[in-house]
Amino acid sequence: MPSTVHRVLTRYGLARLTHRDRATGRVIRRYERDRPGELVHVGIKKLGNIPDGGGHKVPGRQAGRTTRSNAGYSYLHTAVDDHSRLAYSEIHTDEQKQTATGIWIRAQTFFAQAGITVERVLTDNGSCYRSRDWSDLLAAAGIAHKRTRPYRPQTNGKVERFNRTLLDEWAYARPHRSEQERRDAFPSWLHTYNHHRGHTALKGQPPASRVPNLSRQYNQCCDREGSPGSRAVMDRTNCSRAGVRRSRRDHPPS
Repeated sequence: MPSTVHRVLTRYGLARLTHRDRATGRVIRRYERDRPGELVHVGIKKLGNIPDGGGHKVPGRQAGRTTRSNAGYSYLHTAVDDHSRLAYSEIHTDEQKQTATGIWIRAQTFFAQAGITVERVLTDNGSCYRSRDWSDLLAAAGIAHKRTRPYRPQTNGKVERFNRTLLDEWAYARPHRSEQERRDAFPSWLHTYNHHRGHTALKGQPPASRVPNLSRQYNQCCDREGSPGSRAVMDRTNCSRAGVRRSRRDHPPS
C-alpha cells in the first residue's frame, strides 16, 4: 500500500526524485530528434587501463594495487545519433585535436554509409572540440556545431548514457587479464549494442531498427600504426548469421 507521502506527491503531480536534475531540482525534459542525423552527440570517455595480469578483480585488491601503477589511460571517442542511438566508437591513447578530427572523418563516413546525413554535432567544451581544426572540419561538411553549457554533461545525455552502458556491459562486465584482452572484446560488444541490444527509449528495439541502410558497413577494422582503436563495425550478412545462431540457441529444435 502506498505511503501517505507518496499519495500526497501523486495527488499534486510532483515528479519522482529520479526524474529531477540533481543540480537544480528541476524536472528533466528529455528530447529526441525526429530523424537520423539531425543531431549527433560526440564525446570522450577516459578509462583506466588494465595492467598485465589483471586488475584487483583477478589477483585480489592488495595485489592489484601493486600492478595498476603506470598502466595509463584509454580514451573512448564516441559519436551517437540522437534519433536512432546508432553508435560509432574508437579507443585511443589520447584526446588531442588530431585524434578527434580523424575519428570524426571516419564516423561521418560510417553514418553516411548507413544512409544518415549528419546535420548537427553536439559536443562538450573540451579543447579538441574548441580547436580551429575541428570547427573547419565541420564547416567544410556543412555541419552545425553546438556545444553544451559548461559543467552540464546532462545536455549531451545520449553519449553520456552510452558511456554508462559500456562501463556496465563491457568495461567492467567481467574480469580481464590485460587491457588488450578488454579491447579485443569491444568490437563484438559494440556490434551487439547497435544490432541486437534492445533500448527502452526505442521500445525494446536496437538502433539498427531505426537506420535506413546498414548493408555497406564493415564487419571488422584494424587500427593504424600505434593507434589502438575499435570502430563500430557492422555487416548485414554477419548479422543475419548471428541472428540465426542466436535463434537456434534460444529455440533448439524439439
